[in-house]
Parts: sequence; structure tokens; C-alpha cells
Amino acid sequence: MRECSIIKKLRIVSGGYEDYKQLACYHYRDNKLGPYIAIFAMRMGTKTVGVIVYTMPTAGAELRNVATGDFFRGFDRRTNLSLINRNIRRISRVVIEPRFRGLGLASRLARETMPKMNVPIVEAMAVMGMVNPFFEKAGMKAYPAFAEATAGRTAKMPARCVQLIEAFGAAGVEEKELIDPEKVQRRIERLEKREAGFIERQIREFLQSYGKRRDMPAGAERTRFVLSKLTERPVYYIWMNPEAAVSV
Repeated sequence: MRECSIIKKLRIVSGGYEDYKQLACYHYRDNKLGPYIAIFAMRMGTKTVGVIVYTMPTAGAELRNVATGDFFRGFDRRTNLSLINRNIRRISRVVIEPRFRGLGLASRLARETMPKMNVPIVEAMAVMGMVNPFFEKAGMKAYPAFAEATAGRTAKMPARCVQLIEAFGAAGVEEKELIDPEKVQRRIERLEKREAGFIERQIREFLQSYGKRRDMPAGAERTRFVLSKLTERPVYYIWMNPEAAVSV
């Protein structure tokens, strides 16, 4: 089947948790989905081939302040939370069924559904942002936390870092938690045997690039070292709705 004929048959509709559940196994966080505001499904007939999940925004996001010129700074906590919750929604998941990847469907899902949220700002965080910038293709602006300029271009996150960050995510360690070694260590210690074995293998593989450190014993010191080497934090993305002004 030709690519163009596939795209013509797809439609984006309001969906629900069942749509997400069908594709959850294809996302590196599996089915660990918390409260959500909206789910949109991309369907071919009755088959769900893609989903996008919107949630409320997190309270703290430093790059949000950079992207908005510190608009949400300078208020007391209650006012700040009220402003954020009134004006922002967050893209929490975008999942495309593997057989339909490579057709630009993730970008299309974001591009066509962001206006449906009817808020001034839509934001997202993505550890794969420097590798697969589909949010940018959807019209969002990227703000990398740590970007190295090389000949005027932004350096990509090393593949080993991407792999380990995704492994942590699969084990339930959120991206925003990776800056807190003690918290991550506690999470690792509470993992069940299968998940603990998976993370252990991923960490050992990651450490192969660090000479004498490759045989560090498991524990808090090793966790601090590993997280210190994940120098690329997730990319922050923002979309400003031209049809909606920020409400103060």
C-alpha cells in the first residue's frame, strides 16, 4: 500500500483510555498513565494506530520560564499555580503503532490536536527530542536544557544517554526525577526482581564507556555518577496558540 493512500484513510477523533491502552505497550513507559485531560486517537476505520494524551502541566519547569520570558515568575505559589493551570496543558504521551511510523503521524497528531485544547500554551518534554524532533515539525519551539554548539548546530544527545534515560522511564523513574540521585536510588531499591535486573544490565552497559568506573558496585555512589553523566536533560517544547491570549 502506498504511503499517501494510508494517510488519506486516517482520521483524528476524540478518544479515551481504551485507545491508549491498545498502544501502551509500544511506549517506553508502558501503561503507567496517570490522570489526563484529553486523549485523541488516530484511527484507520475502527483500528487505533496512534494516540496523543494531554494532562495538566507540572508546577515547576525552569525552561518554561525561559520560553515565556519569566511570565510565570514573581507570584506567590497559589497565584502561580492558578496561572499555570488556567493557561497551559501538557502533552504527556504520543504513541504510534510501529507499522505506521515514519509517516509523520506523530507530528500530525500534535499539530491537529493542540488547537483543540483551547488554551494559550501547550508544552511537552521529550528525552528523544534531539534525536526525533517531531514536536518541532508540529510547530512547537524547542528549548534544550544543555545544548552544545558545533559549527552553529545543536549537538545530539549520545545514544547511550538516550537508551539509559528510556530504561529508567520503563522502570517508572520519571524524566524530571533524574536530577535527584537519592530519589532515583530509592526507586531502584524498590524495584521488583525483573525490573531491577533490567536496570542493572542497562547501567552496566552505560558504564562501559567510563574506564575504571565500569565495574562500580551498585549503590548510591554509582547512581550519582551515572546521573551526573546524563548531561542532556529532556528538551522542553512550547506552542503558543495564536487564537488565545494568556489569561492573568
